[in-house]
Amino acid sequence: MRRTEPRLLSPHDHPVDPWRLVERRFSSRLLPRTETLFATANGFVGLRGNPEEGRPGHDHGTFVNGFHETWPIHHAEEAYGLARTGQTMVDVPDPKIIKLYVDDEPLYLPHAMLPSYERVLDFRRGVLERSLVWETPSGKRVQVRSQRLTSLRHRHLVAMSYEVTVLGSDAPVVISSQLHNRQDAEPHDTRQEQFDPRTTRVFDDRVLHAQGTREDGERILLGYRTGRSGMTLGCGMDHLVTTDNTYQVHRELGQDLAKVTYTVQARADEPFRIEKFASYHTSSTVPSHELVDRADRVLSRAVAVGFDQLAADQAEDCAAFWERADVEVEGDERTQQAVRWNLFQLLQATERAEGTSIPAKGLTGHGYEGHYFWDVDVYVMPFLAYSAPRVAKNVLRWRRSLLDMARQRAQELDHVGALYPWRTINGEEASAYYMAGTAQYPLNADIAYTLRRYVDVTGDEDILSESGAEILAETARLWLDLGFYGDDGQFHLHAVTGPDEYTAMVDDNTFTNVMARRNLQYAAEVLERLAERDPHRWEVLCHDLDLRAEEIDQWRAAAEAMHVPYDEVRGIHPQDAHFLERKRWDFDRTPDEKYPLLLHYHPLVIYRHQVLKQADVILALCLLSEEFDEDVKRRDFAYYEPLTTGDSSLSPPAQAMVAAEIGEHETALRHFEQALYMDLADVAGNADHGVHVACTGGVWMSLVYGFAGMRDNGVLRFDPRLPQGWEALRFRLRKRDRPLRIEVTHDALTVELLDDGEPFDVEVRGKLVSASPDAPASVPLS
Repeated sequence: MRRTEPRLLSPHDHPVDPWRLVERRFSSRLLPRTETLFATANGFVGLRGNPEEGRPGHDHGTFVNGFHETWPIHHAEEAYGLARTGQTMVDVPDPKIIKLYVDDEPLYLPHAMLPSYERVLDFRRGVLERSLVWETPSGKRVQVRSQRLTSLRHRHLVAMSYEVTVLGSDAPVVISSQLHNRQDAEPHDTRQEQFDPRTTRVFDDRVLHAQGTREDGERILLGYRTGRSGMTLGCGMDHLVTTDNTYQVHRELGQDLAKVTYTVQARADEPFRIEKFASYHTSSTVPSHELVDRADRVLSRAVAVGFDQLAADQAEDCAAFWERADVEVEGDERTQQAVRWNLFQLLQATERAEGTSIPAKGLTGHGYEGHYFWDVDVYVMPFLAYSAPRVAKNVLRWRRSLLDMARQRAQELDHVGALYPWRTINGEEASAYYMAGTAQYPLNADIAYTLRRYVDVTGDEDILSESGAEILAETARLWLDLGFYGDDGQFHLHAVTGPDEYTAMVDDNTFTNVMARRNLQYAAEVLERLAERDPHRWEVLCHDLDLRAEEIDQWRAAAEAMHVPYDEVRGIHPQDAHFLERKRWDFDRTPDEKYPLLLHYHPLVIYRHQVLKQADVILALCLLSEEFDEDVKRRDFAYYEPLTTGDSSLSPPAQAMVAAEIGEHETALRHFEQALYMDLADVAGNADHGVHVACTGGVWMSLVYGFAGMRDNGVLRFDPRLPQGWEALRFRLRKRDRPLRIEVTHDALTVELLDDGEPFDVEVRGKLVSASPDAPASVPLS
């Protein structure tokens, strides 16, 4: 196993602050990472943390969730049923650019004399702000203050302010506010340095085709249509100026670059402030001119309200988030700061993701082409279920919207039921490498698992009648069709790929089999309950799906007979039927520069060995903890943890959770810190691709499921494992719409009920206790 050490940012340049990420010195070297770390997003639109002046830049990214271009996948050797349509999230016009010239000299941060500089991502306010003093080549001192936010309240809105003050003297100032289609106007050479399937596609042909422009005063509106996917975009920018300086305004308008330029006769110590607003609307069915109309209306409202009120609204919405989702780590200030940064990334990736899922990198980078994967269901949805059930329900509804396409994909692969795509934006399978993509059948079970968890946590059984029962029926049908009864009388699943991408097309992958079993069981349970409680809905479902009661019996029988590999000699679960027969990877002979393995070894070399990219059996221990006894967990963990490379950000959270549960305290903390600093310390070496969103969800899981030892099987159960260096761990969650506050110290676990309802029962190390509004429940741990 490779042990990677986090490359922490300098505490001098990036001081510890529990509620802010601070940068006190501009660094071109760190720019690829800091563009990600200081990104702002709301789940619909996202902006990388580029300097306002537009350069330098590693990757100028402005994204809208789900806005993509398609392209034909060309296989070197064709075969029936291979994925045909690639999908790539593309840049929308960049609104961040506000260029500054004083005495005709540009502010260019790498060369500028900056006696004062500070940039802050404020988690409580939801604002990126920067303050600097620039000593120009002509000897002027210029104070520049800027703020940027992507509105949580107004889904389609980005807002900025940019204030320039020439200190102690007069000077000519020019400010150029721009809206720039970088997707087509600039090459993306930084993303073509080497082969890396984790990055994005670069298009040779034009992507955004202009559909019209409008201008009115300092407002400019643009319409576009993508060349192949046919998606439409309406966007625009507008401005408000506050100053007593004399100035003139000039507009320039082209299909790829729009400018509003302010020429200012700046007087000494007299500020010139621009408030800039941008709006984005996209669709696959609505003409671009209608989307431009929508952007126009959003901008009118934003100008009427102004930046300061939008910033106040943003702070109010962030306060509501922290009220329901904060996690406090007492006794370790750096960990506290990093925890809140990770939680803030979850807010930014999910809050306004409506009608879509959540991209692997959120809206902070081009990594993985903006695709949606299974990791959202497994690593992000637990946080959403307990902290933001509205968003969790939106993601499940998005899964339902893909069901017809999943049915078509199943038919294409000669299956009954539905087969969801491993990676996608528009619902079509986008992975050209079927062995590690389409073959990841456990995605179906991940979705069923997530649905069950959402219902258990929220009590929202309406979603089962609305769409959940249909998803469960079709995913259960897939398992029954895929599997078979062997001569041993057990039900087997062959030629599948589990979560681990370094082991492909195997028989009886343990994770797949136990998750499929749970899928089959839950489908039978829900549909039988539906038949009893809502006969009319049951009849409709039977008619629509041609569903028969005998099918439910078949699901139960297959679940009961499901083969789960177990090696009696070693006392462990083989990852698959033949995993233990392979040669173990020689980590001692693998230099650091050969990681990640996927970039340096042919897949066949990797597949012949016992070596893991993603936690596989260990992930099964996390998700279905109650199905494995502690001794087996210890042996499984001891076997697989050394074989896991760390090439995937999905492994450390799972390893941290299981290590904490089995009492491997130092190991748990080490894996937790790898997850915690995955982007902040660039553990994987690719933070420039964007935030590892699933890993940020895994941080929450490590804290709550790992160190607090929470399990939820109807009743919340706790068996805490607080790290020695921490004094306390506190967090909030909602269970069945009951707000709870949990505190773990080395001496006790306390549950506080935050409403005026009936007492709430929890179990702490086997002891059932009840918390009431006026009497928290506290259980000694010694």
